[in-house]
Amino acid sequence: MTAAVLASFADWRAAQQAAVEQALSRFVPADAPAGLGEAMRYAVLDGGKRLRPLLVLATSAAVQGHAEAAMRAACAVELIHAYSLVHDDMPCMDNDVLRRGKPTVHVKFGEAQALLAGDALQALAFELLVPGEGSLPDAMSARLCRLLALAAGADGMAGGQAVDLASVGIALDQPSLEAMHRRKTGALLQASVTMGAATGTVGAPALAALTDYGARLGLAFQVVDDILDVTADSATLGKTAGKDAAADKPTFVSLLGLAGAQAYADAALAQAHEALRRSGLAETGTLHALADWVGQRNS
Repeated sequence: MTAAVLASFADWRAAQQAAVEQALSRFVPADAPAGLGEAMRYAVLDGGKRLRPLLVLATSAAVQGHAEAAMRAACAVELIHAYSLVHDDMPCMDNDVLRRGKPTVHVKFGEAQALLAGDALQALAFELLVPGEGSLPDAMSARLCRLLALAAGADGMAGGQAVDLASVGIALDQPSLEAMHRRKTGALLQASVTMGAATGTVGAPALAALTDYGARLGLAFQVVDDILDVTADSATLGKTAGKDAAADKPTFVSLLGLAGAQAYADAALAQAHEALRRSGLAETGTLHALADWVGQRNS
């Protein structure tokens, strides 16, 4: 990207991140009983890149989508992501103590409250997509709920996490590793794109291209994550570095080496850009910039 494009994208990203943060603060209740609201807000607010909401918003803009639906979908997908992090960090899974540069939710509030906070965030995500005042068309709400449920469930994020936990100490081959991460990480990133598309009207060829873009971007994101787990420190990452190797988890780096993993990420990002070009949509510059951002991130 040129310096001008980079500056324009940085301005757009900062403005949208601020809008998402404001919306999340409005939607996530502070007054849930017995301190639950505090734990929920701790899990969601004041941290993270908000990549998934940005993908929703950029895709919705590319298809001239429904603005309120886009923001609600952006927040819903971030709530699902946040709930998954709360649960993944718990001792029964990854047993991590650091997330987004601060103690994980179970460290701060206890395991039971963390479990409940995650449950409540998951429920709230779907509540946002079906507002009581009927401000979203019913068919759109239903479509958004289905896309998010499929991405979060047994054939998506939860299924991928199950495979991840079952694969500790096992040297997965490349197709198996790709299949795991298409579910664990990629499904929700892909859904961010398809949910954005579902807020507007898009033809089948363009939707297929956007879906492919989301899939390629999801794989690239995971490979970059694997690389950073090896090359970055905990302060930069905001989470414990070297955790995958210490837990003997299969990663793209353990399978391909650092150079091979970087080449894989570069190829996946090139395929994401090509998918956008196939979409035939006019306003995909921000989606291209988001793909570059994924490839260049350092945390």
